[in-house]
Amino acid sequence: MWMFLAALVSLQMYFVWELLAVFVLFAVGFAAIAFLIGSLYLLHRGWALAVERIADSQHPVMVATRQGIYVIEDMARRPFRRPGSAPAR
Repeated sequence: MWMFLAALVSLQMYFVWELLAVFVLFAVGFAAIAFLIGSLYLLHRGWALAVERIADSQHPVMVATRQGIYVIEDMARRPFRRPGSAPAR
């Protein structure tokens, strides 16, 4: 009887240790995924801040780029044909 009880207790202890091991593996996996998502979020925020600062920059290259963009947008708003011309067939 004592051998049976000892075997039963040892099986219960094995089950508890197995559950603890699975919990540790789950916690490590969750931490790795959380770290990956956090890293991607911080990279995105850093990229957005850098682009915003570059866009607001008064550096001559950025000023010329901005003027070029304004010219292209203005050309895109113009009609392809002159007003009053014959319609395309």
